[in-house]
Amino acid sequence: MMSETRDKVIIYSDGGADPNPGIGGWAAILRFGEHEKTLTGHDPQTTNNRMELQAAIAALQALKRPCQVELYTDSEYLRRGITEWIATWAAKNWVRGKSKPVPNADLWQQLWPLTQTHEIEWHWVRGHAGNPLNERVDDLARQARLSITPAPVVDPHTPRLYVRASCKGNPGPGGWGVVLQRDEETRQLSGSAPRTTNNRMELLGVIEGLALLPPGASVHVFTTSDYLFQGATLWINGWRRRNWQKKDGQPIANSDLWQLLDQRLRQYQIHWVSAKGGEEMPAGLSEAAQLAQAAIAAA
Repeated sequence: MMSETRDKVIIYSDGGADPNPGIGGWAAILRFGEHEKTLTGHDPQTTNNRMELQAAIAALQALKRPCQVELYTDSEYLRRGITEWIATWAAKNWVRGKSKPVPNADLWQQLWPLTQTHEIEWHWVRGHAGNPLNERVDDLARQARLSITPAPVVDPHTPRLYVRASCKGNPGPGGWGVVLQRDEETRQLSGSAPRTTNNRMELLGVIEGLALLPPGASVHVFTTSDYLFQGATLWINGWRRRNWQKKDGQPIANSDLWQLLDQRLRQYQIHWVSAKGGEEMPAGLSEAAQLAQAAIAAA
């Protein structure tokens, strides 16, 4: 049971790398009464899990005296590691099984004594589910990563496909819009659905947008959707190997559209560009967003 005499602190932490492994960023938000402090950092070569650990370490190191902490994370690796696995790892001198070293043991060894200094309740929150502080800390971690991420090299002679989606409610009436720019030519396309989700509209937008190009074409696809970008660049290969199921055997969300997109990915040479968090929104993305909103209004 937590002590009533210790200062009460709320912490939200997050971290990630893009690609994974690759350039990473981490962030933490600390709240003590009416006071708030933010911490961020980055690493040019790291992993998602290391950034999650680094965020929690930095947050706890920032506390000047033992505190009563409510720590929120969307990383099951971090929460389960510290609440279920770490005592066994420490007792076995940071090896698993017969002789395999615990991944990220250096960071776990930094975190372990910090958790014993403070009284901590570890909470898991679903990422990208509308929790305001989780969304904020996610954005701070992304900005930290982007601060050392080189700008993508975009060939001016390669077609550029800008994809945006909009949804009034989730689910609710939704629309998608795409703008295809090729040399001096610009094409626009949009569509809608009476009851859908933003993620489905993002997927449908890129599927329909790619169909505007001849098979085999190279194209830069610009998106502000983490779901679309991460899914297409990181997750899709694992989903395909598992026959479009998650690791727990449950079907992945929007399996029908991911399988259609997987077919498109085999037909085109796609260079994905994540435009979320950039200093200036490309004009093509702004136009695509207007098309998506207009498609809903016209439905």
